[in-house]
Amino acid sequence: MEPTPELSPHHAYPDHWEADVVLRDGGTARIRPITTDDAERLVSFYEQVSDESKYYRFFAPYPRLSDRDVHRFTHHDYVDRVGLAVTIGGEFIGTVRFDRINEQGRPASAPADEAEVAFLVQDAHQGRGVASALLEHIAAVARERGIRRFAAEVLPANNKMIKVFRDAGYTQQRSFEDGSVHLTLDLEPTEKSLAVQRGREQRAEARSVQRLLAPGSVAVIGTGRTPGGVGRTVLRNLLAAGFTGRTYAVNRAFDEGLATLDGVPAHRSLGEIDERVDLAVIAVPAHRVPEAVADCGEHGVQGLVVLSAGYAERGSAGRELQRELVRQARSYGMRIIGPNAFGIINTAESVRLNASLAPESPARGRIGLFTQSGAIGIALLSGLHRRGAGLSSFISAGNRADVSGNDFLQYSFEDQDTDVALLYLESLGNPRKFTRLARRTAAVKPVVVVKGARHSGTNPPGHAVPVSRIPDATVSALMRQAGVIRVDTVTEMVDAGLLLAGQPLPAGPRVAILGNSESLGLLTYDACLAEGLRPRPPRDLTTAASPQDFRDALAEALADGTCDAVIVTAIPWVGENGEAETGDGEVLAAALRGAAAGGPAKPVAVVHVEIGGLAEALAAASSTAAPRTRPTTLAGRPAAAPGAPTGAAPPTATAPTEPGTEAPAETAGTAGTAGTAEPAEPEAAEPPARPGRIPAYPAAERAVRAMAEAVKYAQWRRQAATPGKVPEFLDETTDEPGAAALIDTLLGTAPDPRGRPLTHDEARELLSRYGIPVRPTLPAPDPEAAVAAAARLGYPVALKTTAPHLRHRADLGGVRLDLADEDALRRAYAEVTELLGKPAELLPVVQSMAPRGVDTVVRASIDAAAGAVLSFGLAGAPSELLGDTAHRLVPATDRDAAELIRSIKAAPVLFGWRGSAPVDTPALEELLLRLSRLVDDHPEVVSVALEPVVVAPQGLTVLGATVRLAPPPPRGDLGPRRLPNY
Repeated sequence: MEPTPELSPHHAYPDHWEADVVLRDGGTARIRPITTDDAERLVSFYEQVSDESKYYRFFAPYPRLSDRDVHRFTHHDYVDRVGLAVTIGGEFIGTVRFDRINEQGRPASAPADEAEVAFLVQDAHQGRGVASALLEHIAAVARERGIRRFAAEVLPANNKMIKVFRDAGYTQQRSFEDGSVHLTLDLEPTEKSLAVQRGREQRAEARSVQRLLAPGSVAVIGTGRTPGGVGRTVLRNLLAAGFTGRTYAVNRAFDEGLATLDGVPAHRSLGEIDERVDLAVIAVPAHRVPEAVADCGEHGVQGLVVLSAGYAERGSAGRELQRELVRQARSYGMRIIGPNAFGIINTAESVRLNASLAPESPARGRIGLFTQSGAIGIALLSGLHRRGAGLSSFISAGNRADVSGNDFLQYSFEDQDTDVALLYLESLGNPRKFTRLARRTAAVKPVVVVKGARHSGTNPPGHAVPVSRIPDATVSALMRQAGVIRVDTVTEMVDAGLLLAGQPLPAGPRVAILGNSESLGLLTYDACLAEGLRPRPPRDLTTAASPQDFRDALAEALADGTCDAVIVTAIPWVGENGEAETGDGEVLAAALRGAAAGGPAKPVAVVHVEIGGLAEALAAASSTAAPRTRPTTLAGRPAAAPGAPTGAAPPTATAPTEPGTEAPAETAGTAGTAGTAEPAEPEAAEPPARPGRIPAYPAAERAVRAMAEAVKYAQWRRQAATPGKVPEFLDETTDEPGAAALIDTLLGTAPDPRGRPLTHDEARELLSRYGIPVRPTLPAPDPEAAVAAAARLGYPVALKTTAPHLRHRADLGGVRLDLADEDALRRAYAEVTELLGKPAELLPVVQSMAPRGVDTVVRASIDAAAGAVLSFGLAGAPSELLGDTAHRLVPATDRDAAELIRSIKAAPVLFGWRGSAPVDTPALEELLLRLSRLVDDHPEVVSVALEPVVVAPQGLTVLGATVRLAPPPPRGDLGPRRLPNY
């Protein structure tokens, strides 16, 4: 909203302060600056505030605002006086204001860095987290305007207002003066304040999805009068699934006399329905959607599933329609799944919702499924159904204009009915947030992801999100760092999901193989080796093995302490007449289930070839078909998630506890919302008492790959139990203020948005502030300068060309090493210039020789979407030609650094391969940590390349460094919570 032209250009309306937020109850609201056009809205808002709330705000009875008050509260300079409002449907439901003050508490201008702050929240909306959201945003605005502290006066009886400051996580001070409590809040973000913010965000976004998946009533808007069509199909599916709430058919074209349709009430508009509708499924042409959304918003609908197509998938015009759809829905406090969605499903017995185009609702289970593609969603539902797996929830988000995979992760983390989260993603709107949420969720339950559109470099039609330029291999490595199980195909996702949902996690990579086919056992053995598992020699039960033989062999394998998992292979029995007998699948399944139930809890998978009824019989005992009984904490939450590793060293990983849950009550005054400590979050899982569903696979490779993913995930969970840390020595050997001052000087007062590369000397100086010495080089524009440089540095030396097309290209003859004296240097200089060109073109330099070792390359770069990434590989062909490079998100811990150098394929070269001396990997890990710290402390450092880094048996030497500075990119993950606008 633009203000009337009353403000100077210097104080222009700050539209970047506008934001959509999710409130505690899952509804949305808009936060924006208050303008001079808001006088009537402010008066109307104030009239709806109770006398008690007014008293708390003004410390006296204050029944109405005077004209002077209205003018004061709507006229701001957006620097020293700022007001923000929370709106729903265009009307105010809460306000906050700050006025800059000096040390005496009087109005002031910059450089005064303190402001007085005051809140007022409409009584009908107290308890929804309005004031806490306002505090986050007004604090960010204040920091932007150079304000470092908030001051507030609160009546002593108003404990809830005092609590809102205390629970925000900021550093605060309290004193009692003149009959009121004086509060001072330091606005510098702290680890606690960020944890509070993210905890509130998680609960609000999870609740917003829960409201969509568990409505008390559903209206299908656009239900056809005759059978067929999208709307009528959804209505039919709702009824067939046995939805436990109330269902309504809505179509403005219905005859006035039509009372019911398919047995449910029929209406021409939502206004004719006597109760509030929780969820609306919109199945009308795109040009009629705005009318339907307005009808929903005006009648209190909480969420929308928009099946209608014709939006961003149709191009720029459709993209604008899609943005307007989101703006319209959010203005009424509603969230959207879609547009161009396939629908949603919730199989909980208390809901039984199938608001989708899927003709048959899946069985109840423990797998949550999110997909951005309707076609892939159909395929996944069909594949899971064929293999007897059940779902807890399903969302097909279509163009994912609003509700996204991040929201689904927030919901899955909380959902007690979901043991495994499966996601098919074609775009990542906020990769930085995705990895944070995935790590949190993966700490308590598996997250399996298929990423489509990996190599196109663009987003699929309809996905109006920023395009990340980060390579897919890097995306995969970062997902692994966050504990995500990244697979390549939807088939692999189903394979892994079935194993993870029904079986305990393995305690290690040791796999026992048994079956009645020697050949199939050998194929399984080879597949295990290929996937990095440690298989035992296959046990051949021979083709004469009976189901009882299988049972005995499986029980023996499970009881063996030297194996962590079992893969059973089975082929049909051959009868006396030479024909295959395939009808004993149920008998074999019963035998395998009996052995698994009676032995130690270890994962079991079955590879079968054409044994009739085996897969179905094994699926009949599916643990995905019924909820597990879990212990609960004192807060009433589940204490454990399913599928934890078992064996000698079970994990004890717990999700990080985030304080700052708000109390249900909220009031008005100097502060608005109260908070309490957050209830305990789900802890790492205790293993199921016995394995449930035993997954069956038609090929050995598929079973082994699923088992390998479970092994890697279990290992990640064990390591997550004791997270890494940044060593304290970095604090003692880094000069952060000095580096910051140098960066400010190098960038200047008006930096080029594109940034600037640093010279060799500038890069050396900056890196030295973080304890990263770079071996100096001296220019050698002619042979005499080269000789003088060598004399200064000391022999032996290296002669290098630094022209961009020859940098790090020793294979072209531009690098000459071990030049022991002046004659050798002069000969090398003459040979290089004769071979490659004039010195002015080659830019030769002289550098002293480093101890022999392994040449490596260390890089750090910032992707606008994913954030800062630390990379490592061996210099030359391994990383450049073969792509053998490992990646970790910044900031990196000591464990990340250790894993980084060990996760490349060529890592054995560093550890004494073929009799060579092992190099100083602790020194290399320290270098990685120092570079990570530099990039994390100074976001202006947008790229660093240390190449080569020669790692010797003792110590290392950085021979080359390139650094680029630029104005820091925005960090949305550190600012106040807000919904993305694409």
